[in-house]
Amino acid sequence: MRLIGLMTAAANAAAALLALPVAPKASAACPDVQVVFARGTGEPPGVGRVGQALVNSLHQQTGRAIAEYGVNYPANDDFLAATAGANDASDHVQQMASTCPNTKLVLGGYSQGAAVIDIVTAAPLPGLGFSQPLPAEAAEHVAAVTLFGNPSGRAGGLMTALSPHFAGKILNLCNEGDPICSGGNQWKAHMGYVPGLTNEAASFVASKL
Repeated sequence: MRLIGLMTAAANAAAALLALPVAPKASAACPDVQVVFARGTGEPPGVGRVGQALVNSLHQQTGRAIAEYGVNYPANDDFLAATAGANDASDHVQQMASTCPNTKLVLGGYSQGAAVIDIVTAAPLPGLGFSQPLPAEAAEHVAAVTLFGNPSGRAGGLMTALSPHFAGKILNLCNEGDPICSGGNQWKAHMGYVPGLTNEAASFVASKL
């Protein structure tokens, strides 16, 4: 599929990017805010470049120490494995809602990672292998959702539009010319979410905290 080819090329480009400085970490036990972020294809485990930029900007804009959780999934060319990330993210949100009910959670994802979060936040769809749907009471602990370069926009519509629990909490950002989330052909656009749009997303999140 052409989309898979585009995503593979995006992964190769992402691998060449340098990591950003890390914002101060919140206490591991029940932080005020935690960003749960799914990295893009080909990035090493963690929150990835875009996720780290979001965490850093949110810290700068709010003055709070921001905890982070990198969604555990392969982030490779097997895009069906995105459901593994969705299950992990949903399970983590449910655990945090139970053990740290006062922590405000922020969900986010870049490129394939945005599709991971799409699955978590959309109404459950059959046949995707998603076995950890997010209960309404757990979803209430999510303050905001920020997605970058979301491939589901190109594939026929954003799955987050199906979300019954996140109205007004979701920000989907797609750079003009980004071939992953739009009909463009500019790879620089897909790699160009830092710092402009990560700062915009952080402002959106800050307004929801």
